[in-house]
Amino acid sequence: MKYTAEKINISNKSSFDCIVIPIFEQYKLSKILKKINDISNNYILNILKENSIQGKINQNIILYKIPNFLCNKIIIIGCGIENKLNREKNKLILNNVINILKKYSIKEIIWYLTDLKIDNYKLYWNIRDTIDIFEKNTYLFHRFKKNKSYFSSKLKFNIHDNNKDIYFSAIKYGNAINLGIKKAKNIANLPPNICTPKYLSIKAKKLQKKYKNISVKILDEKIMQKKGMNAYLAVSKGSKNKPFISIIKYNFNDKKSQPIILLGKGITFDSGGISLKPSRNMEEMKYDMCGAAAVYGTIYAIAELKLPINVIAILAGSENMPSSNAYRPGDIIKTMSGLNVEIVNTDAEGRLILCDILSYIEKYKPKYVIDIATLTGACVIALGNNISGLMSNNNILCKKIITASLETDDRVWELPINDKKYFDKIKSNIADLVNSSDGVAGAITAACFLSKFTQKYKWAHIDIAGTAWYYVNQKAMSSGRPISMLCQFLINQVYND
Repeated sequence: MKYTAEKINISNKSSFDCIVIPIFEQYKLSKILKKINDISNNYILNILKENSIQGKINQNIILYKIPNFLCNKIIIIGCGIENKLNREKNKLILNNVINILKKYSIKEIIWYLTDLKIDNYKLYWNIRDTIDIFEKNTYLFHRFKKNKSYFSSKLKFNIHDNNKDIYFSAIKYGNAINLGIKKAKNIANLPPNICTPKYLSIKAKKLQKKYKNISVKILDEKIMQKKGMNAYLAVSKGSKNKPFISIIKYNFNDKKSQPIILLGKGITFDSGGISLKPSRNMEEMKYDMCGAAAVYGTIYAIAELKLPINVIAILAGSENMPSSNAYRPGDIIKTMSGLNVEIVNTDAEGRLILCDILSYIEKYKPKYVIDIATLTGACVIALGNNISGLMSNNNILCKKIITASLETDDRVWELPINDKKYFDKIKSNIADLVNSSDGVAGAITAACFLSKFTQKYKWAHIDIAGTAWYYVNQKAMSSGRPISMLCQFLINQVYND
C-alpha cells in the first residue's frame, strides 16, 4: 500500500475510483456524506433508508453510479453514535472496511474515516492505526506458493483543519515501522531448514551494506568458546546448525551517548532437546526466533527513519535439537558470569543463551537493556495471546515501556520479580541456579533467572510467547510484535526524554 494525504475538494465535477465515508446512527450523515448526498439530490439517503443502513457500527453499503457524481464506488460505513467512538471500536470499523476493500481491485482509495472525532485519541494515532491495520490485513507471505496473489492500492487521507504536518508525520513513521514489521514477518515465517542461525547472521550483515549508520559483528562458536559462553554453546550441541550471535550497531550522530541494547532470542527451531516437546503443533516452534526477528525489524525501521539515537541490536541465533551430543537434564554448566547452572529441563533453553549475552554486553555500559523472547508457555497461560509479559529491575524503564505500549496499543503487562520466594524456586542444591522451576509462576521465575545476570544495568524482559504469532485459517503466522512498541519506545527516547 502507498499512503498520501491532501485536502480533497468534493464537487459534481470530481472524479474518484473509491471513497470511504462514515455515517452515524439514526441516518446522521457525516459532513462529506451530506455534501455528496446533496449533489445526488438525496439519492444516497433514500438508498440508505431503503436498505435500513441506519449507521450502526459495521453496517455498510457499497454504492455505484451515483447521480451527478463521478465515482466508481462509495463505501459507506456505520460508525455508531456520533462522538461516542473509542479506539477499540474504531479498530473494529477499520478491520471491517479493509475486509471489504480486499475483495476489489481499486487504484486509489479516498479516506474520510480519520475525520472522525474520538475522545482521548489523537489524529496522529488514528492515522497510524489505519496504516497498521491496512498493513496487517493485506500482508501476504507467498514465497513458497506457486500461485501468488497481491493487494496493491493507494490510500489518500483527506487533510482537514490545516493539520497536514500531523498527516505527513504519521505516514512517515507508519510506513517505516510497518516496513520493519514486514521484514521481521518475512524472516519469522520462513521454514527452519532455511532460517537457521547462519541465515540470521547473513541477514544482519546485509544491513551494513544498506545503511551507512550500521555496522555488524558476528560471534561464531570459536569466539564464544574463548569468551566462556558455555551456556549459550550448550543449547546448540545437539544440532548440526552452528550458533551465531549477530551484533548490529546503529549510530546516527550520537556516538557519545550510552547505547540502548535490544536483545532478541533467536532459536530458529526448538524441539525441546532431550526434554522433547509433544509433536502437536511442533511446526510452530520455528517461531521461537521471533524475538530476534522483532529486534531485526526494529533496527530496520529506525534506520529507515534515521532516528538520532545509539542502539545495539543483538540476534541470538541457535537451534535446540536432541542427539547424542546434546546437553542433558542433570548437566551443570558454567556461564560466562561464573555462575553454575544445573540443567533440569533442556526445553528451558532460551534463558541459557540470553544469560551469557546479558553478561557479555556489560562492556557496552548500556543506558537500558531490553530482551525480547518467546520464553515461557507460562506467560501465555497468565496473559493469553493479546498482551506480552513485562518484567524489569527498574521502575523508570518499566514505565517508559508501558507508555510506548499504550500509545501503540501493542500492550504489555508488568509482572513482579521482586519477591524472594520467586528466587527460591530457581535455587539448586548442587549448583548456583537451576534453569527451570517447578512450573509455578513460570514466566516470573524465568525472568528472575535472567535478572541474576543483569545486576550492572537497567534491564527489562518482554516475554512474547503469547503474542509473537497469531492464527489465520487455523494456521500460525508471525505477528511482528512488539516492533511497534519498541520503535515508539526509541522514538520517545529521542523526542520526549
